[in-house]
Amino acid sequence: MNETLTKELKLPEEKHPMENILRMDRIPHIWCSTCGIGIAVTSFAIALEKAKIPLDQVCVVSGIGCSGRVAGYVKLDSFHSTHGRAIPFATGLKLGNPKLKTIVFSGDGDLFGIGGNHFIHSARRNMDMLVLCINNFIYAMTGGQCAATTPLTANTSTSPYGNYEYPFNLPHLADSCGAVYVARWTALHVRRLANSITEALNKRGFSFIEIICPCSTIYARRNRLGSGLDIMKFYHDNSVIKHGANTKDLDIGYQSKIIVGKFVDRERPTFLDCLNDWNRKKFGDKFREYGGPDD
Repeated sequence: MNETLTKELKLPEEKHPMENILRMDRIPHIWCSTCGIGIAVTSFAIALEKAKIPLDQVCVVSGIGCSGRVAGYVKLDSFHSTHGRAIPFATGLKLGNPKLKTIVFSGDGDLFGIGGNHFIHSARRNMDMLVLCINNFIYAMTGGQCAATTPLTANTSTSPYGNYEYPFNLPHLADSCGAVYVARWTALHVRRLANSITEALNKRGFSFIEIICPCSTIYARRNRLGSGLDIMKFYHDNSVIKHGANTKDLDIGYQSKIIVGKFVDRERPTFLDCLNDWNRKKFGDKFREYGGPDD
């Protein structure tokens, strides 16, 4: 339809359905074709709308790597931190303004290779934040090195004859450290992932969602697994939904079945709950609750 006819008919301008969440001036994104990160961002955008949280009260923090680029594409208060330091940066934001809904969106290498110790202690303290981890089993942006999540026998640039190091079971790590919400989905489970993120956004405490994503350019190519579509077909045929499964049984082997679902959903006092309770007992009426309505 030509421009003149469009003006005469006064048709409404087309608007991208996620324009209120994404910085459209930065689109198209830099992620590879068939990368799963874009799907995860779509689920995140859907979840934000469902959760009905005012966007001016949401902040996103990311680290270094492919997933770290998410912070630059969302139309929210967002911060691109240094490698492995997304969680402590987000902790500072939350303590500085407890009313913020703080989200960390990063990759397995950034969160568990470089920044693993921060993850452990944030879960232990039950900091009120949501951590979304893109797990593509490899350091994709920095050369395809072996990661803390690379399955046994998988080929990487630093394990060209096959990985011999045992990988982390991420849901079990989060569970054992004290996370109040733990789930795992693949990039194929778009609606289930969106619903899970919505639940986690509305929950107080340290929530963790692992998102298994295809990396067709590095991981799949090195391991001769085919295209991104082939990997999505693999997820379709090999994902097993087991809500409430024991997190000890959630290890991921090389090209093996992947157990997905919501595994942990419990209540624990948050870090600020404990801090306020302690100060209330210590100082009594002289203490004004941190993060209260007058702050």
